[in-house]
Amino acid sequence: MTISGRISQSAFDGSRLRVILLLDLYEGAQEQFLEAYELMRNQVASVPGHISDQLCQSIENPSQWLITSEWESAPPFLAWVNSEEHVETVRPMHSCVRDTRSMRYSILRETHPAQALTGRPASPAPQVEARVGDGVARHALTFTVKPGSESKVAELLAGYTSPQAQVDDNTRLRRTSLFMHGNRVVRAVEVEGDLLAALRHVARQPEVRAVEEAINPYLEQDRDLSDPDSARVFFTRAALPAVHHVVSGHEEPARLRRHALYYPARPGCGTELAKFLAQQDETAADDRDSPVYRSTVFQRDDIVVRLIDIVGELDQDPVASLGLKGPQKAAELERLLDGAAIGVEGALSTERNTNRLLSHADMLPVTDRSASDS
Repeated sequence: MTISGRISQSAFDGSRLRVILLLDLYEGAQEQFLEAYELMRNQVASVPGHISDQLCQSIENPSQWLITSEWESAPPFLAWVNSEEHVETVRPMHSCVRDTRSMRYSILRETHPAQALTGRPASPAPQVEARVGDGVARHALTFTVKPGSESKVAELLAGYTSPQAQVDDNTRLRRTSLFMHGNRVVRAVEVEGDLLAALRHVARQPEVRAVEEAINPYLEQDRDLSDPDSARVFFTRAALPAVHHVVSGHEEPARLRRHALYYPARPGCGTELAKFLAQQDETAADDRDSPVYRSTVFQRDDIVVRLIDIVGELDQDPVASLGLKGPQKAAELERLLDGAAIGVEGALSTERNTNRLLSHADMLPVTDRSASDS
């Protein structure tokens, strides 16, 4: 598919965030749910970046509820929703809720009471520009396997039969890319339409469930996919959200190579490192000479993965491939990167260490399947 025009989606645009959670409760579970909500509300009120939240009940169907929350920006919300504290906080809700659906939106425009009466804004507000997307939702999962089992896990993950790409009239699986770095697995998916519907569709497929069951004995974190609570906790902890995606506005080259690069951050620096890489990729998207045509940055805590589609070989331009173009960029990455964790220590300004980092960060490709391969 040829994309004309620049594509850019980001959690780092500085806009406030509106989170919408739709819930369908079991009959008779309302009081238990309200108690669980009060616990969550009291805890989230002290989370940095949280502004407010509301709990609403449908006037048409009392079993349907809505929780909305507002955040200063997307990064603090993502840090909270992916934390162990959040996993434990929402656990009491699991037995109350039949189904949930979460949506996250940047706030671009709003009407204040003073504006409605006078036509003038009540106070200056940042005017965030609307971004142009490509109709594709992106998400990734990451988990670790027991040391020594890497080759067996790679064999199992590479050998599964692809599920049917068409989920429903509006949703289609477009691409699945799976990589490993040591004993860490990263699975990235691209979906046209409803991401949640696609993930549920995949999880129900017998061939996928067979592979998931086959790798269970090798996982460092135990899980029981027949237990909804165990499965929910595992996939919550494994979530690796896409925090930035950009595609060059230039014509798509005829042949692109996909790579995943692993950037373990120093403790507490994951968001800053992801934002640094996002800014670098935004700049590269305007550079006709950059080999990076498309990039997605995934981040959870101090785990950062950058998925890139490039022209030519990865090592043809190591600086561009790593996202280090520009003065002092190597020093900035050096400050944020846990070099010891990836086996690269010393100044990244030297050609030797840049090449070593590229070699050590490049993840092992296990499988990369598009809808046309299904």
